[in-house]
Amino acid sequence: MPLRRRLEPRAPWVEVVATDEDWDAADPHLLMTMLGHLLLIRTFEEYVLDLAKSGLVHGPAHSSIGQEGGAVGSVLALAAGDTVNGSHRGHHQFLAKALQHVEPKGVDPAKDFSADVRDVLLRTLAEICGLDRGFSHGRGGSMHLRWKDAGAIGTNAIVGGGVPFAAGSAWAHRQAGTGAVAVTYFGDGAINIGSTLETLNLAAAWHLPLCFFVENNRYAVSTGVTEATAEPRLSARGPGFGVPSWKVDGMDPLAVHLAMREALAYMRAGEGPTVVEADVYRYFHQNGPFPGSAFGYRTKEEEQEWRARDPIERLTGHLARRAILTRSDMDAAAVRAKDLMTEVGGVLLEPMPGGKPGQRRIRPGEWPDPGFAHVGVRGDLSEFEDARTKFTGELTEGRFIDAVAGVMARRMGEDDSIVVLGEDVHRLNGGTNGATRGLKAAFPDRVLGTPISENAFTGLAGGIASDGRYTPVAELMYADFMWVAADQLFNQIAKARHMYGGTDPMPLVLRSKVAMGTGYGSQHSMDPAGLFATAPGWRIVAPTTPFDYVGLMNSALRCRDPVVVLEHVDLYASTGESPVGDLDYCLPVGRAAVRRAGERVTVLTYLAMTSYVLRAVEASGVDAEVIDLRWLDRASLDWDTIGVSVKKTNNVLIAEQGPAGASYGGWLADEIQRRLFDWLDQPVQRVTGGEASPSISKVLERAAIAGEEDVAAKLTEMTAY
Repeated sequence: MPLRRRLEPRAPWVEVVATDEDWDAADPHLLMTMLGHLLLIRTFEEYVLDLAKSGLVHGPAHSSIGQEGGAVGSVLALAAGDTVNGSHRGHHQFLAKALQHVEPKGVDPAKDFSADVRDVLLRTLAEICGLDRGFSHGRGGSMHLRWKDAGAIGTNAIVGGGVPFAAGSAWAHRQAGTGAVAVTYFGDGAINIGSTLETLNLAAAWHLPLCFFVENNRYAVSTGVTEATAEPRLSARGPGFGVPSWKVDGMDPLAVHLAMREALAYMRAGEGPTVVEADVYRYFHQNGPFPGSAFGYRTKEEEQEWRARDPIERLTGHLARRAILTRSDMDAAAVRAKDLMTEVGGVLLEPMPGGKPGQRRIRPGEWPDPGFAHVGVRGDLSEFEDARTKFTGELTEGRFIDAVAGVMARRMGEDDSIVVLGEDVHRLNGGTNGATRGLKAAFPDRVLGTPISENAFTGLAGGIASDGRYTPVAELMYADFMWVAADQLFNQIAKARHMYGGTDPMPLVLRSKVAMGTGYGSQHSMDPAGLFATAPGWRIVAPTTPFDYVGLMNSALRCRDPVVVLEHVDLYASTGESPVGDLDYCLPVGRAAVRRAGERVTVLTYLAMTSYVLRAVEASGVDAEVIDLRWLDRASLDWDTIGVSVKKTNNVLIAEQGPAGASYGGWLADEIQRRLFDWLDQPVQRVTGGEASPSISKVLERAAIAGEEDVAAKLTEMTAY
């Protein structure tokens, strides 16, 4: 028989229960502040549900009624510099942090509420209703609430989607040495999401000051927690990752507060992340003013049992028992909260002209201007006003890969805010291709080798960028891995600036390589340009020469928008004109390069395909003008250069290497034919690979991707008239 030894996790896992002695010892001021927060949040939520019932909330109204104890108890343990983010059900978390910000000494429910409190409720209600005076001018609504000044860095509609961003905030706190922590709130649904578990592992490995606060409200829409996991005590996840965990009754705000103070002490001591699970209960359905029992997945008896444990009733009972407030005082406070919400609603609403008694509408002047719909998808590039675009050094023949490592070393030496992260970037003498050679030795605390967790570390980079104190450069080893990190890249990083009002920068650089032609097969060879071109928010740059790489990377790092820098593995070992002495110039955003002048056909191309095109032009004898696009996104394309060329040649060929189905050229051809139709002698022609993604076999791979011969054949065909 084998020996069997019982194993115990390294990290502790405890349940915290507040006793009567704890309630007796609690500071009256703390309990009064808890009541102020709870009453305001509960009354606010009831008002929102009333508006939703009247059809005055466009979109969802994810009520947190019943769950307020977890948010209030935990937030009141935080300091001013701490940051929080949350899930789609985040009104209570957002309001708790915002109220703490405007009333750092505590909201006193026994007094009239301040003008600052009124303003928080007004702006939050306006945001939920989609109105201009909201924190994001109505773009975020109920599920995307953000007020960075208050430390509320954004609630999130994607389940688990905001968790990696909170890790980025935690990393920035630690790197800045402020002693601040981050808290990410999410529910029982998100605890099983890959981004959450990846981030839990990454935060533990890096000892980040991040609290994973799980609001276990027992239902993900209508699916019960026991249906979704074999371990419904969700804080059990923590010890598996070496993270200390606390379980607490979330209907008891004091117990939550006590558990949170223990977790904060651990994090502020530099020990790493924590997990706090609060058992709470949402009184209403996933969305709207009806209880879950109305939809058949909960019983009325269960709902009544949880309502009997209401956090406000528990708190008021102890306040009365300790003679801190009388029942009449508490009733009066509740009336003041309701009156305040009526006043706030009156700012935004008016009687419906010609409507029935009591029928209301949004005041017309509160709506945002429709012209604001597309403002702020990207920045205005004002950060380039003082950029130096003139090269002042000398040129020599140099390797492309040396330019990659060289310009990063230069920028990191000049700018302490730049941080590099990705898989193996700190090892192998510069990662898998040498792109980060020498950086770890020179900047040990700013070159971060990550676990294999694309969602976690790309989202963490997004959180760092959103924080504003640092500029992350994240590397995805192969472009295909972008599909793994798609939520963070396209739902989070790309949309954040616009979604939260259009003014908040997202200075992030994402590097990745296209490896077609290397035999790495279908899952390591894709060109992602077409995917990024259809995703609002990203800028796309594709350097072709060492000289261009330096100038374009400098521009990418200066840009306050997210920029994906595409690199082709064929170019790494190539040589070309490379800068000496001056690694500080920028090549302007939106400026293409004419690599060959010509009169018959305009060929638009990028990356390694540029050299194939140039050779094909010489082989075919066609007098073609070859334009290396360099910038590929909708906002950055050089339409001036393209337009001049097309009006001269009247023929366009778009040449790219990758599969037709994922192509960049399909989108570009459509744009050209609508913008420049009157100057075209024939439809825009294209050279792409086939339908299949590249295979491992050398023969099959060559058959799947486009090359020099394909371009030459198409040029001959286009000019055979």
